[in-house]
Amino acid sequence: MLNPDDLYLAKNSILSDERLRDLPLVVAFSSPQDAGATAGQFGTFLLDNLKHVAIAEFDSDQLHDYRARRPHIVFNRDHFEDPVFPKLKLYVVEDSLDKPFLLLTGSEPDFQWQRFQQAMLGIAQRLQPSLVVFISAFPMPVPHTRPVPVTAHGSRKDLIDGISAWRPKAELHANMTNLLEVLFTEHGFDTVGFGVNVPQYISDADLPQGTLAALEYVTMATRLSLPTDQLREAARTVHGQINEQMAQHPEVQSMVSSYEENYDANYRSSNMLIPLSQRDADKVLGRDEIGALFEQFLHERE
Repeated sequence: MLNPDDLYLAKNSILSDERLRDLPLVVAFSSPQDAGATAGQFGTFLLDNLKHVAIAEFDSDQLHDYRARRPHIVFNRDHFEDPVFPKLKLYVVEDSLDKPFLLLTGSEPDFQWQRFQQAMLGIAQRLQPSLVVFISAFPMPVPHTRPVPVTAHGSRKDLIDGISAWRPKAELHANMTNLLEVLFTEHGFDTVGFGVNVPQYISDADLPQGTLAALEYVTMATRLSLPTDQLREAARTVHGQINEQMAQHPEVQSMVSSYEENYDANYRSSNMLIPLSQRDADKVLGRDEIGALFEQFLHERE
């Protein structure tokens, strides 16, 4: 294998800075499989709203498949301008109370996955993060009219207990988030992951609801102070837009009503799978129903 350190640029003095050691590390990749653009929006939102400095940048020309995910560009009347190339960077970010944490965000690598993993492991071994948090999202048959369910996983059992009522065993196609979680856990780092369950019928849209749920759980796990007001307002707006569109499609209303009935009937018997602020609101999906929905999802993917 080629030297993993050649995949990124960073000043050696920065990665050796004691002030960057023992900080939480949050990982959020954008990709075509990122349901609701959840993880991608998560990284962009934090960078737009919090002070940050890039401390390492990965070489996109080695990692990105430009033909599969072409850069965007603007055609302005008679010329092209503003090409946007993929980026993948490691940042040090300050939360709303000026508490620092690390954020790895940008385009998920298309190539050299094992080499990229080793590069990130080397960085982590130098910085020794106190906790590594992984954000992902996938489509599920759940209604948009209910709190967003989250699937929790990782080595820190105290941070995932009481969130996921079902624990299936299934063989899936891996993504880089999954692989990094396995690698970091095997090398002794504390890990926790939150997979946002995005309503499958709108999973191709950009949904602030999913990103808001991810922020809530990252806040819970890391005790960081992360801004949410802007996302809450956006989520309310998008929720209204979805309802307006549904009103014109009775078949979609019927499908969502079915999801709501299943959701409500089973949430009353459990106190799990709910944002922390609503744990006692009798809106949590039951173990059997979630298991059945997950099996249905896997069958449809196959």
